[in-house]
Parts: sequence; C-alpha cells; structure tokens
Amino acid sequence: MGGYLMQVTRHGVLTAVAALATTFMMATPPARAAMFNAETFTLDNGLQVVVIPNHRAPVVTQMVWYKIGSADELRGKTGIAHLLEHMMFKGTPSEPDFSKAIGRIGARDNAFTSHDYTGYFQNVASDRLETVMRLEADRMTNLILTDKEFIPERLVVLEERRSSVDSNPRAQLREAVNAALYLNHPYGKPIIGYEHEIKALTSQDAVDWYRRYYAPNNAVLIVAGDVTMAKLKPLAEKYYGVIPARPVPERVRVKEPPITAARRVELRADGVREPSWSRLFLAPSYVSGATEHAYPLEVAAEILGGSVKSRLHKELVVKQKIATSAGSRYDSDNLDYGSFGLFFAPVSGVELSKVEAAMEAVIAGFLTEGPTVEEVEEAKARMVSGVVYALDSMQAGARVFGSGLTTGRSVAEIETWPERIAAVTRDQVLAGLRAVLGQKGHVTALLLPKATS
Repeated sequence: MGGYLMQVTRHGVLTAVAALATTFMMATPPARAAMFNAETFTLDNGLQVVVIPNHRAPVVTQMVWYKIGSADELRGKTGIAHLLEHMMFKGTPSEPDFSKAIGRIGARDNAFTSHDYTGYFQNVASDRLETVMRLEADRMTNLILTDKEFIPERLVVLEERRSSVDSNPRAQLREAVNAALYLNHPYGKPIIGYEHEIKALTSQDAVDWYRRYYAPNNAVLIVAGDVTMAKLKPLAEKYYGVIPARPVPERVRVKEPPITAARRVELRADGVREPSWSRLFLAPSYVSGATEHAYPLEVAAEILGGSVKSRLHKELVVKQKIATSAGSRYDSDNLDYGSFGLFFAPVSGVELSKVEAAMEAVIAGFLTEGPTVEEVEEAKARMVSGVVYALDSMQAGARVFGSGLTTGRSVAEIETWPERIAAVTRDQVLAGLRAVLGQKGHVTALLLPKATS
C-alpha cells in the first residue's frame, strides 16, 4: 500500500492510474522510432483526436477523456466528478439506456475518474466503430439529468463507498495518507467523495458539472486498434465535429505550503493479518515542479525497488531475510504533484521498527554513494523487457496517451519517452533522489492487525 493518486471506476474498483501508464512506459524500448506511430489532429471545435493504429485483430478501443477530475471540485462538493461519471451511463432522448445500446452491438464499456481527468471507453469490433462514436458523441451533449435518474445512482455511489472504502482498511489508510500528504492541495480529497458530501449532492450539481466541463474543447478522443486516420477523421467530424465548443473555466489549483515535519499515520483494523509499512514523499511530475528530475526518478525507482534485482529487495528480502517484499514507486503522470513511495511487508514475527531501520539504512547509503553506472544501465534494460506484450495491448496505449494529454503532455513527448529514459545519467538519478528523499516532510503509514486484548 503506497497511498498513491488513484482512480475510481464505475464498478467501484480502485486502481493506481499512474501505475498503468508508468508500467507501460517502463516496458518500452529506447529506440528512436515512435512507440505507437500515433497520428493526431484537432477538430474546429477544439476536440483533439488521436489515432493509434494496431491491426493485429479486427477490434478497436474508443476512449473519450475529459480534462476534469475530482481535484477540480468545489469545496463541499466532493464526489460530483465520480457521480457524474455514473450518470453518463443513463441515457439521452435518442438513446434512453447507453449501456444497453452498447451491449446490443457486442461491445464492452466502462469508465474511470481520477483527480485530474475522467475517461470513458468501449471495446468493440472495428466494423461497429461508427455506432459507438455516434453513441459517445450523443451523450457528450444530450445527457438526461433529472432526479429520477440521479437519486437512485447517488445511492449506488454511497454503497460503493461503503464497500470499497469504509469496509477496506487499505483504502481507509490510503485516504488518511493522502489527507496528511496534501495539507492544502485537493489531491488530499478522496475521488469517490466524503459520505456526508455525497449525500448532499443534487441533480442540479450534476447538471452544473456536466454543462461546465463536458465540452469537446475540454476533451481528447483516442481510437486505437484496427483503424486508420483516413477512416476515422470523417467519422470524428461527422459525430463530434458538429458539437459546439463552450467556454470552460480555467483549472486553478492551490499549492502546498512548505512542510518541514514528518508525519505518521497508523491504522489497526479487523481483517488485517500481516502488517505493512509505506512512506510517501511529494515529488515533481512530468509537467509540474522540478520537472528535470522526472525521468531520472523513474530510473531511480527501478534501481531502488522496481524488481527482484533492486537494492531494497536484495538487501531486505534476500540478504537480511526480514521482509517478504520491499520496493519503491514513482508516480509522475499528474497535472500537479507527483509522489515517490517506499514500502515493505515484514517477515512474520519481525518488528516493523527493525525493517524500517534497515530500509532507512539502504536509502541513506544510496543518497551518499549514489547508484553505480552499471546499476543505471541495468535498470534501463529491465525497463524495456515487457515491450512485446505492452505493444500488443490497444487499451494500454490509449491510456498512456489519455493520461498524458489530459495532464499537459504532448503526443511528441509521449512518443519519445524511450529516448528520454535512455539519456538519463547516474548523476541525474542521484540528484533526483536527493531532491525528493532529502525532504523532511513525508508521511509514513502503518497498517496493523487489531490489537488483541
């Protein structure tokens, strides 16, 4: 458990969105050719369109990403971004039930909400692409939002919160960690919302959110799979191009104050059988803060704790045999702050304090000596090992582009990720880690079994 920025899907599954994008990118070879050979254009109404050709099978993934998420919610309105995501599956005057319409053509669909964006997707046979484009464009502008649809769905979301957060110790701890890490920034609020604020949301709140942010000039359309630019462009113009652009408020995010004190969050709960430990630091992202450290921190996370070859695993799991797992992780793909995390699970019977001290010793040694040149090169090599499988996944590529384009990156930046990683040096890795792990303001989280009387 690391407390990283999360996303919430329509079915209540919590996943680390940055993990998918980062894992995919970390499985990409340092070649000069573009990773995906993506093509892009922008419609007259401001909708950016990205085509990712992949002709291995006669299927496509359509994704529409809106540049709006839970961190943009007004104070006291937590959960409206996610609740509106649910409402998008209701219907329009021309298509009363979106999910049933999707099911009739054999497609699969879902959606997700994060702090920075909200996304919707369908997986369908390529000869049905026009149908899903028509349906998605229709709900971009014609969604029905009345109490009849809204009030039952609000109850669904409240039950989702109870089942996925309130009865899940790891999710509860994650909420507490984020609240402690972000004292002022809205990343500290839960994406799903606080229960009392969800209960107070109204259908008018949903209408306001929808009308304010669900506009083509605030969205990115990505189609990946058995499709070409020649086929897609006229369809995009036909269905999406006719939707008028609308003024969209500027995204204004507050900054964190200087934090000089370390904080600890502890949760004891029934159902926790073995303890776990994690520590989270604020870090730059690709587009915010000291961005020169972003790519070196990716390599640093691999060296420190990205695999069984990493320093933390070899020292704590293999050599000292005091942890069953140990690692590190860097979350870089956010509009504002990123985060760098360390974590371990102790061997049964070993005190957390002992493993924590050993973890800190490994980190201190690393910050003093830095990685070897061999470690840096080997880490880069490990980061390319999964490329074949990654490139076979249409949805993985679409997610990488979606999360990147909605948080301030460009198609060119995403395509040239391998070259940027290949250029990282030993000194840059050390400088990035010293800048982040040298901070006094971090949050340590302990998940513990409930004490026995």
